[in-house]
Amino acid sequence: MPARLSRNPPPSTSGTPATGRRADARNNRARLLRAAREAYALDGPGVSSGAIARRAGVGAATLYRHFPTRGSLIAAAFSEQLAQCVAALDEALRDDDPWRGLRTALTKVCMMQAHDRGFSAAFLAEFPDAPDVRRERVRAEAGLARLVQRAKDAGQLRRDFDTSDVTLLLLANNGVLRDSPADSVAASRRLLAYFLQSCRPSPDTPLPAPAPLHLDDLHRPAHRAQ
Repeated sequence: MPARLSRNPPPSTSGTPATGRRADARNNRARLLRAAREAYALDGPGVSSGAIARRAGVGAATLYRHFPTRGSLIAAAFSEQLAQCVAALDEALRDDDPWRGLRTALTKVCMMQAHDRGFSAAFLAEFPDAPDVRRERVRAEAGLARLVQRAKDAGQLRRDFDTSDVTLLLLANNGVLRDSPADSVAASRRLLAYFLQSCRPSPDTPLPAPAPLHLDDLHRPAHRAQ
């Protein structure tokens, strides 16, 4: 008599490996995005894809499987930071108090920078193959200009304040960041407090002319005298 077939389904031999492969893919993608933000923050926009893959501890094939083009990697690496930045500016513009809105937006942006060293790289100079990044950055710049003008119109911000002063703030904030996240946050908060105090209307203390700075300048290498 032939052996009776079991009514129980055979154990799956594909579920666990498939789940493992999906988890590995997610982990590799997260490592690549983290490595990209760190690399752009440290070495600027010229860093190679191979260097990013090595920093992430994966092969070039893995990088290209997740991000076929340089633009797709850049957009993915910085889309979250840019979206948070634009959202902070949009929320500030909805605040009935222009000064409070500007102060809150600058606080959020400085804290984002303090928590993530790669944040400033979201404002790197032109990436022609990453139009989404460029478009979001333009939105951020426009929102910032509106916030500044609103506060000036309300008499809450000194008349000689210039939007380039925000670039000065972010450059300075980037310079006080430490290896310790707690120390970075503490230093950033104190710097921002000094900055905000100096931004209030004070006709008796005129400022020098604004520096010709833009957000693109956040990651241009500093000039060194020969």
